[in-house]
Parts: sequence; C-alpha cells; structure tokens
Amino acid sequence: MKAGELRGLSLEELVAKRGELRGELFNVQVKRSTGQLENTAALGALRRDIARVETLLREKREANS
Repeated sequence: MKAGELRGLSLEELVAKRGELRGELFNVQVKRSTGQLENTAALGALRRDIARVETLLREKREANS
C-alpha cells in the first residue's frame, strides 16, 4: 500500500485500516510460527504498511490540534 493511497482516507478510515492490518499481521505471525507461511516477505510488508498508517494518523492528529 502506498502512502498516497492512504492520504486520501479520513481519520476514521485510517484507524479501521490499522486494525485490519494488525489483524493480518497477527495471522501471518501465527502462520510463521506454525511453519505454514510461504511468503516470508509479507511479514515485513505488513509492518511497513502499519508504520505508514501510524505516521499518517499522527500527521492528521497534529494538523487537527
């Protein structure tokens, strides 16, 4: 997911996206621990996506205050 795509989302949508990504990350971590994960790059990609969303949330909250 690109930051440009995320910038168009509202604050509520970003919070929902963060929850969705964290759920996906949990599922990938479980698959990795049980040896079922084939795409190990997915773990890092999800972490980066979560970081992007967190950064945009912080930016939007600072802009509103």
